[in-house]
Amino acid sequence: MSVLPDLHQHYVQACQNLSQPENPFIARVLQETDKNDEISTKGITLKLAGNNHLVPVPRVTDDDLGVLVSVLGQAAFVTGLDLAYNVLTDAGAKTMATFLQENSTLRYLNLMFNDIGTSGAELIAGALCRNESLVHLRMTGNKIGNQGGMFFASMLKINSTLEKLDLGDCDVGLQCLIAIAIALTQNKSLKAINLNRPLLSSQQEETTVHIARMLRSNSSLVELHLGKHEMKNFGVERLCEALYENSSLRYLDLSCNNVTCDGVKFLGELLKKNQTLEILDLNANRIEDAGAIYLSEALATRNRTLQALSVVSNNITGKGLVALSHAMQSNMKLSHIYIWGNKFDRSTCVAFSELMEMGRLEPACTDVAPYEVDGEVLLAELSHGLAKHRYWAPRCAAVAPGAANASLEILAVSEY
Repeated sequence: MSVLPDLHQHYVQACQNLSQPENPFIARVLQETDKNDEISTKGITLKLAGNNHLVPVPRVTDDDLGVLVSVLGQAAFVTGLDLAYNVLTDAGAKTMATFLQENSTLRYLNLMFNDIGTSGAELIAGALCRNESLVHLRMTGNKIGNQGGMFFASMLKINSTLEKLDLGDCDVGLQCLIAIAIALTQNKSLKAINLNRPLLSSQQEETTVHIARMLRSNSSLVELHLGKHEMKNFGVERLCEALYENSSLRYLDLSCNNVTCDGVKFLGELLKKNQTLEILDLNANRIEDAGAIYLSEALATRNRTLQALSVVSNNITGKGLVALSHAMQSNMKLSHIYIWGNKFDRSTCVAFSELMEMGRLEPACTDVAPYEVDGEVLLAELSHGLAKHRYWAPRCAAVAPGAANASLEILAVSEY
């Protein structure tokens, strides 16, 4: 495209044509975009998220979106659209669905934490049955419910371009999770899916059994989030059995479940043989010292692929934490470890302080920092972790990606 359209001027004109008042936030972002010299070669993401601003901004409404998409129809260089934390409803979802059916350049769409419901989910999922450009969709926090999730499960049987789908905190239920697991036995394009915090009434772990069955045959999924599934040791055992046969999964998130040391024993055995898993998130379980020792034995002796481990808030004392620090001394591959929220004693503080002093553990790769009081070494918390940027992203790169979120550095889970 030799001459780039003036987005701001087109927006002003479109507002006049549609008798719609200008949204000053959208106008400002479009003005900034017009000044960007790289859009003709790289493409650009319009960052219209309603949160993350020092000064409050007017949130994007359904009517605002109607004007915006009329402008974007002639802007092929806009390859990403971040509309998170606005006030879009099912009416806005209808507008977006129409745009997705007509657009062939948008690769990233973030609709997280709007007010889209079941009917809006049906429209967007339906549009993705025909869209062949979108690679990454975030629906996080929209209460689409079980039925809304079912529409996305049906879409996954048809769509062959979507690579990342985030349905976390969407109130999906048992039927939806089973349908998605079945769809992913056939889908060959999806690489990452977030299914965190479904609404499950059953304690039988049927969903975990179906997801495990899917992992046996799926060879494309790289990243899987199963946080807040009320998963117990039985479910972990089923997943581990499946992962012996899986050679693609690199990021497994089991945070905020009911996993104890007995479940981690299965993970420890898996890590001794698995050659692909790179990130393991066990944040907010209850693995205790016995679980930490199972993991440290596998990491110290056999595993040479895991790069990041989170055992935050797992009721681990000095015995288990020191075992993990010793594992890091013999395992050079493990680079990121997160331990805050456990029961630190003097031996823990000394062990992790020594790891950082000798350069084995970089400050950007952990969530603790040593300091000294009256000759005694203590650990302070750093705001690093595997999920730091799951719900927000800084408008400018204030820190290196590895310090903010290990997964962003190890796996390509950026905008697209």
